[in-house]
Amino acid sequence: MGPVLRSGRPLQLTLAVLKPDAVAHPLVLEAVHETILNNKFLIVRNKELVWRREDSQRFYQEHSGRFFYQRLVEFMSSGPMRAYILAHEDAVTLWRSLMGPTRVYQARNTAPDSIRGAYGLTDTRNTTHGSDSTASASREIAFFFPEFNESHWYQEDEPRLRCGLACYDAAEHVHSLPKDGRTESY
Repeated sequence: MGPVLRSGRPLQLTLAVLKPDAVAHPLVLEAVHETILNNKFLIVRNKELVWRREDSQRFYQEHSGRFFYQRLVEFMSSGPMRAYILAHEDAVTLWRSLMGPTRVYQARNTAPDSIRGAYGLTDTRNTTHGSDSTASASREIAFFFPEFNESHWYQEDEPRLRCGLACYDAAEHVHSLPKDGRTESY
């Protein structure tokens, strides 16, 4: 894929997670990855990970006590996930729109072309997670990518990515930008 020229509007970050049901099916995983690229997101970071039950409990603690909590905790620690930090001018809203409604039945009826409408199995196994605000994006990115320095990214990298050329590295599945004659991943 060739260079991606960004507009002059500031970029926003969001967290996108492909849940174990998506990662278990390579064609679904690839289709969602292509959706990310086709909607002109910059992939800042991505990694595959497997959660322990405790990780899942910590991440979803706000839902503790709700009827679906145990099922969600078990599912999210049942296999590999793929987590992304995505950048776009309107990353949070665009990713949520592409995911579609949380409830798969609703997604299939009101947004059949959405990720959840096309690939979701149940309300728990609904293919993806996405941050619901910029504040939750910051919190969730820090949870999944503790090594990522968001303030440094906004100060140093965002202006260059916003105004420059970013190239997609198909081997690493991230966008990169030349820096001092070399290419580094962003």
